[in-house]
Amino acid sequence: MSAQLKSPAIERHTIAVLVDNEAGVLARVIGLFSGRGYNIESLTVAEVDHAARTSRVTIVTSGTPQVIEQIEAQLGRLVAVHRVHNWTTAAPGIEREMALVKVVGTGEKRVEAMRLGEIFRCHIVDTTLTSFVFEITGAPSKIDQFVELMRPLGLVDVSRTGVAAIARGPEAM
Repeated sequence: MSAQLKSPAIERHTIAVLVDNEAGVLARVIGLFSGRGYNIESLTVAEVDHAARTSRVTIVTSGTPQVIEQIEAQLGRLVAVHRVHNWTTAAPGIEREMALVKVVGTGEKRVEAMRLGEIFRCHIVDTTLTSFVFEITGAPSKIDQFVELMRPLGLVDVSRTGVAAIARGPEAM
């Protein structure tokens, strides 16, 4: 009987990249992923220092430990990249996401949707006689749970911002 080789597990990682805020930088980062067949599950980009003209690109991706290591190394070699930080392997950080969740329903389903919205600490940002738009902020897993609970209650649309991450404590990225 031959021993079966166990393949490395696929892991989800949140990687932050500090880059120059200039035309074409995001395209180069995205090109690195698409050119090698890596998937991006979430992507957020925003300027973080106007004076230094730098932006933070936060990418959620999945792969084997070797693939993640390769992604980090290749990102670090891009010209406009100042720093690459893997929040998943580094000291504990904070990950948050915001979503807008639209639910259509009346009667008991409407009441149940509102009750669950309160439990998940959602804000109702729009309402009609037959619909709600909830705003929910939290860990991506919390948003996933809320969306799944809304499906049988009349979920019709979801818009998510993507993950934003930051280190705990006094250190900067």
